[in-house]
Amino acid sequence: MLKSVERDLREEICEVGRRVYNLGFVAGNDGNISARLGCDHILCTPTGVSKGFLTPDMLVECDLDGRQIAGGLKVTSEILMHVESYKLRSKLGGIVHAHPPTATGFAVAGIELTERILPEVVVNLGGVPLAAYGTPGGPEIFRPLIPFIKGNFDAVLLANHGAITLGSDVMDAHFKMETVELCARITLVARQLGNTNKLHDIEVEALRKRFNAYDKPSCFDRPIPS
Repeated sequence: MLKSVERDLREEICEVGRRVYNLGFVAGNDGNISARLGCDHILCTPTGVSKGFLTPDMLVECDLDGRQIAGGLKVTSEILMHVESYKLRSKLGGIVHAHPPTATGFAVAGIELTERILPEVVVNLGGVPLAAYGTPGGPEIFRPLIPFIKGNFDAVLLANHGAITLGSDVMDAHFKMETVELCARITLVARQLGNTNKLHDIEVEALRKRFNAYDKPSCFDRPIPS
């Protein structure tokens, strides 16, 4: 019999799956979602299943080496992207990987979402850098992400692929994915209108001070990790 904490976590992952599917952030069997379960295990979505139709019993339990230890379905092929992130960030509680269309368009175009135009992005994410392309389904997808995960970025675009968001829990990671896509949509519209009115340094500093956002990494005032 499942403990209540694990049962609730499984339900929450399924809820996030329905949300990303209904928002059009994934199509078919795309994307993957995970949540930390205790200190050294995670729950993760399986491969070959639509995120909009997940049920709690479908989820897979793995250790932090990516070994499947429970679950009747096969774990996602991108499991290393999840477990390696948890190992690098001890306070990380949830991860969402999806293909939100506008943000993914920026990733395909090779354009980072790093302009200082939205207070919510400055305060909650710092910025959304772009990681180099890595072949999906294997360790190559994670290697370009390492400096950004180590650098404490909670949202990263994946070149020619999609986006990944990290949070204190899986719902927090989902909300950050919503913020990434909204930022991309607004940035696109502003560029189509011919201008992006950027926040000045003093305005960014006021935001960080008011919301105590100094812990957020910034794409704006220091080099992006390489």
